[in-house]
Amino acid sequence: MAIEVDWFLRAHPDVTMIEALLPDCNGILRGKWVPRSKLSKIYGGELKFPRSALSLDIWGRDIEELVFASGDEDGVCRPVEGSLLPTPWSPGEQHGQVMLSMFKPNGDPYLGDPRQVLKKVVARYRARGWKPVVAAELEFSLVEWDGKGPTHSDTHPANRAPVGGNLYGLDILARHQPMLEDIHRACELQDLPFDGVVKESAPSQYEINMLHVDSPALAARQILMMKRLIKGIAAKHGLVASFMPKPFENEAGNGLHVHCSVLDRNNRNIFDDGTPTGTPALLHAIAGCIRYMPDSFAIFAPSFNAFRRFQTGSHAPTSPTWGYENRTVAVRVPAGSSKARRIEHRVAGADANPYLVCAVLLAAALDGIEQRLAPPSPLRGDGYQQSKEPRLPVYMQDALALFGQSDFIRRALGREMQYNFGLTKTQEITEFHRHITTMEYQTYLQQL
Repeated sequence: MAIEVDWFLRAHPDVTMIEALLPDCNGILRGKWVPRSKLSKIYGGELKFPRSALSLDIWGRDIEELVFASGDEDGVCRPVEGSLLPTPWSPGEQHGQVMLSMFKPNGDPYLGDPRQVLKKVVARYRARGWKPVVAAELEFSLVEWDGKGPTHSDTHPANRAPVGGNLYGLDILARHQPMLEDIHRACELQDLPFDGVVKESAPSQYEINMLHVDSPALAARQILMMKRLIKGIAAKHGLVASFMPKPFENEAGNGLHVHCSVLDRNNRNIFDDGTPTGTPALLHAIAGCIRYMPDSFAIFAPSFNAFRRFQTGSHAPTSPTWGYENRTVAVRVPAGSSKARRIEHRVAGADANPYLVCAVLLAAALDGIEQRLAPPSPLRGDGYQQSKEPRLPVYMQDALALFGQSDFIRRALGREMQYNFGLTKTQEITEFHRHITTMEYQTYLQQL
């Protein structure tokens, strides 16, 4: 760690402030700014935060039950190796950042920290001599904001709403070339696995592809850093990059698709048998993902807005289904080289915490392998039409109820994360239920 600090200070003499980042259970980065001169203290384990800082609601409010029950105890925050990097979108490029992870004062991992929860799941794979390999596709909307609502950044004639999103359109990428090139350069500076950008199906919607890595904790950190980077660069260009799952009505929402395979001790993919079908281990893993998808849905759809994304024909699955080379199902097995045989989990929204998404996905897959579960038959064709009865929660409160009662979630994430996350999201949905919407006034005020 001392070598990392020394290298950074020598390589970036103009950096004056370090942003110490601690991801909470929502995937929101909390923390503080620390002067350059205090960097050695961070690496000396002298930085502390209340454990409750990891279980704030989406507005950054305390969960009183968690604060008062524990006396608001501190946790010790230690830097994540390799995360000390410059932030090229900061004013004058004079800031750096470092990711933190929380421990108890006795040195044990604090399992209210999403990163520590994921590491515990990965340890189950490591005990078998296996390495999970993870990659992500991250969707976002590039919008303008006038304080009242988002508007599309893509120009269109006569100020009309665009018809279609110009899927895979190169002209729109060229229109945003300076910003996209800044994103690419920033990814290189931050050692983020940028693997290309495409125009997605909705207007003003884009997708960043990320290369696979054989460390899920690293992959999750890279997803969070990529989101932060995209938002920072977009702001420098006068735009808002939003990872809101459903920012516009009647248009596709923003998802986080996670690709996963598993390597054995000899670096062989345990899902690959040289055929398009894949090994029994692949089918068992899919079966685990299918079985535990309803229990995990509060992780995949963690916000009030997220549930608006799951509508027939909206490119988001509404039932726990799977298939080969089929984008209308929840779990897809992509075509291609058998050596790259993998699962594409297509459920999570772009607002989901990537540490927790990877944790429940990997835990479900491993449970399926260990129990030798058998999946239902793969779907061909339109998965929406073949699954007319949704078997995934359609309301946030139902998802939270399943999550809170689930033995699988208790095993996968631990009692502390299950309890803390449930309280956090209950406070969020309670706040939304308190507010009266414009549509309610338009519907009821004069009619009734």
